[in-house]
Order: sequence, then C-alpha cells, then structure tokens
Amino acid sequence: MAESMLAGVELGGTKCVCVLATPAGEILAQKRVDTQAPDVTLPRIRAVLREWFGAGHPIEAIGLASFGPIDVDRGSSGWGRIGQTPKPGWTGVDIVAALTNGLGAPVVLDTDVNGAALAEMCWGAAAGLSDYAYVTIGTGVGVGLIVGGKPICGFGHAELGHMRIARVPGDTWPGSCPYHGDCVEGLAAGPAIVARSGMHASLIATDDPIWHLVGHAIAQMLHNIVLTATPRRIFLGGGVISAQPQLYPIIRRELQASLAAYVSSPELDWIDDYIVPPGLGTLAGPLGPIALAASAAPQAAQHLDPVA
Repeated sequence: MAESMLAGVELGGTKCVCVLATPAGEILAQKRVDTQAPDVTLPRIRAVLREWFGAGHPIEAIGLASFGPIDVDRGSSGWGRIGQTPKPGWTGVDIVAALTNGLGAPVVLDTDVNGAALAEMCWGAAAGLSDYAYVTIGTGVGVGLIVGGKPICGFGHAELGHMRIARVPGDTWPGSCPYHGDCVEGLAAGPAIVARSGMHASLIATDDPIWHLVGHAIAQMLHNIVLTATPRRIFLGGGVISAQPQLYPIIRRELQASLAAYVSSPELDWIDDYIVPPGLGTLAGPLGPIALAASAAPQAAQHLDPVA
C-alpha cells in the first residue's frame, strides 16, 4: 500500500499556502494563493485540493490552519466559521465547508499559530517538550499555548495577543487595535509600529526608543503567560522579530524585571535559552496544517514522534 499523504492549507492575512506532504513532514508540493475576498480566494484553494485528490494521491486527512478568530469547537453550530475579523468579507465565512465538502477526508481545524506550534513539536525546536508557548509577532500577535502536548481550548482558541497589559509609565499612545486600542497587538504588531512611528519598521533605527516600547509590551504578555501556564520554553518569531533581532535582549530583560524574581525555575535562570527563535523558520507555517492533519490520520501517527 502506498504511503499515506496529508493535505494542508495555511490561511493567512496576505497569503494562503496549500501543502501536500508525507506524515514525516516532507513537503511534496506547495502552492501559494493570495488572500483576497473569500469568493475569490477559497475557490482557488479548493481547486488545488481537488487537483491533488483527483490525481489519485492517497490523502488520508486535511488540516486547516487559519487566521482567527475562528470557531474551533466541533460541538458548536458555527464550527469552521471565521469570527469577527477586520478582514473585509471574511466574517462568518464557513471555510471548512467551502474548502473540503465532498473531498471525503477527515478535517482538523485550528488557528495558524496553533498549527505552527504543533509543527515545532513534531519536527522542530519543541521536540521533546509538551508544555511551551509559540509566539509570533507580525501583522498581528498570535500565541500557540501548548499544555500537555495540546493547544489550550475551551469554548474557543486563545487570543493572547489581545491581552491588556501594564504600559510603560508616561506612554499614553492609544494603540492601533480596532477592538481594544492598546492591547499587545495594538502596541507591538507591525501595523502598530507603522501607526506609531509613521514609517515602516525596516526604516527605523535599531536603537530607536520605539523598540523599548515594543519589547516592553511583548514582555508584559510573556509575564502573564509565564504566571498562567508556566511553559518550559517560549519560542518567539514572526516577521517583526526576525527583522528586528535587537528585540530579543530587550524582551528578555523586560520579562526578568517584570517578574522581579517572584517565580523561580531553572528555565528562567537561563533566560537566553528560555526565550528563543523557532526551529522551523519559514516552514513552521506550511507544516502547521500538516501537523493538524496527522492527528486525524491513523497511518500517520507512527511518524509523529518528535525529531530530536
């Protein structure tokens, strides 16, 4: 019998990536679809999936890793639908039905950041860990909080990027989040940096005071994550962080100052090894939906032992 394959779709704010891969995480095919209106984007993605299914590939399951908010509760009547989002036309869209109806394979849905977090556990820097946080700072702020090897989930997925935090004393800038103003995303995401500075982040000097403000906001979020979930490691990535590596020492320093030695653990004693970049780099996003699909594919389970 031919080795099973897995199909996945990473739905992002600017682009969507369709992936065909083996259960071991080897990408066999990858196609990009620009994110536009749902009535344009979703048929193009579905056409890619239908092409792969029609070619006779033994696809065992489909993973969908989407921008949020999204209803991930299988018991909800709204499962598979995009929630209240500033992306025009996407609120209420049923992406599961639009992409997978009629394909005849089980579907696993979660957020893009949870998918990337699980990919790091399967094939990346979180191998061997069952409690960690995967944080991405880019167009938005997302957190995949993994506890006991699974993303935390109650009536829905976590939205830690919209956490309200203590501000730098004297900083009264209102923030850019259309819902919460000065939440973490409204202070530290790429659009917030542009709104506050009036220029693209790549044009701002590395020693500009704005980076202290951004680093402080991220560290405040990490403070709450550490006290809530006590992750054994925090992986910190995304477009803003990867382009501005000077943020790492700022965030580490600000986190230690904020915790004020109240929490004691060997992990926090070695802060440079506690807050680190992800291991998969740009592959974390595309492999995220593959990690999700693997959880629904019995033949894939043998391949999911984390790679050392």
